[in-house]
Amino acid sequence: MDTSETIKPRASVRKRADAIKGFRCKNLVAVIEDPSDIKNIGTVIRNVNALGVEKAYIVDPRKALPDDWQEMRDRKSLSTTSVSAIKWTFVKRFDSTEACLDHLKKNGFVSLVTSPHVKGKTNVWLHEGDYTRHTKLAVWFGNEKRGISELAAARSDMCMAIPMFGMIESLNLGTSSGIVLYEVAKQRREYQSKFRRGVRKGERSQPLPTFMPREE
Repeated sequence: MDTSETIKPRASVRKRADAIKGFRCKNLVAVIEDPSDIKNIGTVIRNVNALGVEKAYIVDPRKALPDDWQEMRDRKSLSTTSVSAIKWTFVKRFDSTEACLDHLKKNGFVSLVTSPHVKGKTNVWLHEGDYTRHTKLAVWFGNEKRGISELAAARSDMCMAIPMFGMIESLNLGTSSGIVLYEVAKQRREYQSKFRRGVRKGERSQPLPTFMPREE
C-alpha cells in the first residue's frame, strides 16, 4: 500500500510547526470577555494563531462552549469560523470574569484591557504602550456591544485604545483583536529575539527574520 499521500501532509505540518516554534509569543494570552457571537470567537482564535499568541481564554457565562478543549476542536461552528485554527490553538473557558482574573493572577499574569479612557487608570494609545515590561501578559477584549467590564478594567494594569481618524469610531471584535494583537506580539517577538529569560541570557542564536515565507 502506497502511504506517501498520507505521510506527506503530516510531514509538512510538522515542518511548519518546527519552523514557527521559536517565534511564538510565550506567556501571551488573549482573553475574550463574554462574546455574544460565536463567529467572533472563531475570528479571534484565528488571529491568535496567525499572530503567534500562545493561548486564548474565553469568559463564557452563558456556557455556550464546552469546558474541554478537545470538544471545542470538534465543534464545526468554531472550526469553520476559525479556519481550523482551533485545532492548533489552546483555548480555555471560564464561567466568569472574576474566575478568569483569579486564574491569571494565580499564574503570575498581568492584565491589560482594550478600552477607551478609564478614569484612574493608565491609558495609552496602542502604539505608545510597552508590552514587554511583563513576563506574563493577558490582553482583554470586551463584549461586542458593552465593551470591557468594570471589573476587568479595575483589575487591569493598563487600558489601551486604537486611535481612529474617521467618522466611524468603532471596529468589530475580529478587526480590533487583529490590530491589537499584531502590535503586542510584534513588540514581544522583537524583544524575545534579542534576549532569553531565565538562566541563559544574551543574543539568540537564531535572530527573528524580517519575513518568513510559507513553504509550498
